[in-house]
Amino acid sequence: MSRKRRGGAGGRRGSGRGLKQRLRPSKRRKASSTRWLTRQLSDLYVAEAQRQGLRSRAAFKLIEIDDRFKILKPGQAVVDLGAAPGGWTLVAAERVNAAGQRNGPQGRVVGIDVQEMQPVPGAQLMVGDFMAADAPGRLKDALAGPADVVLSDMAAPATGHAATDHLRVTALLEAAFEFACAVLKPGGAFVGKAFKGGSEQELLKRMKRRFESVRHAKPPASRKESAETYVVATGFRR
Repeated sequence: MSRKRRGGAGGRRGSGRGLKQRLRPSKRRKASSTRWLTRQLSDLYVAEAQRQGLRSRAAFKLIEIDDRFKILKPGQAVVDLGAAPGGWTLVAAERVNAAGQRNGPQGRVVGIDVQEMQPVPGAQLMVGDFMAADAPGRLKDALAGPADVVLSDMAAPATGHAATDHLRVTALLEAAFEFACAVLKPGGAFVGKAFKGGSEQELLKRMKRRFESVRHAKPPASRKESAETYVVATGFRR
């Protein structure tokens, strides 16, 4: 994260010195909750996201993925699945010039999530469950044309059972992939959250038939202890 980022949503990450904080114990709070809160307070990405107004540490994951794979460009149409609280939407909107604040072509971003989000300049945000039957149609209507990029940071609520959680995330990844195949223009790109495991192998084979390149990426902003990774597929084939 030491190199420069492009634009306002990709600024330079600070050193974070002196940011580590300790949380006072509480009888009402579970030990697991205390550990999570302490980690959040001590997390340099969380602190830097707050400083830059990026809404969540997850914004840095997309920044790092895009800096590596060069997916987002001015003038593109982007769909963000599982968009709340808007970290990825904010980065995508800035990089495709969705608000038209820079010279060059103006892009557009459409995001959807079950939770309401604060507005993002230049983005159209929809409230709804992507897995609902009417969601793909609503997104297509909002796009009013093909998409250049489909992003999915969707994750199902954790059950604590690793195999079950893996299957749930893989199901969301598959649904996002199917949607991407329906809306992407030739040459388009898809980025989706995955968990390490074996159940997505058949899905990856299908992706490789529809995209010129399919790679895994674990951006530095993704916690080392997490099983989370991302599939980055480029060069969509109709």
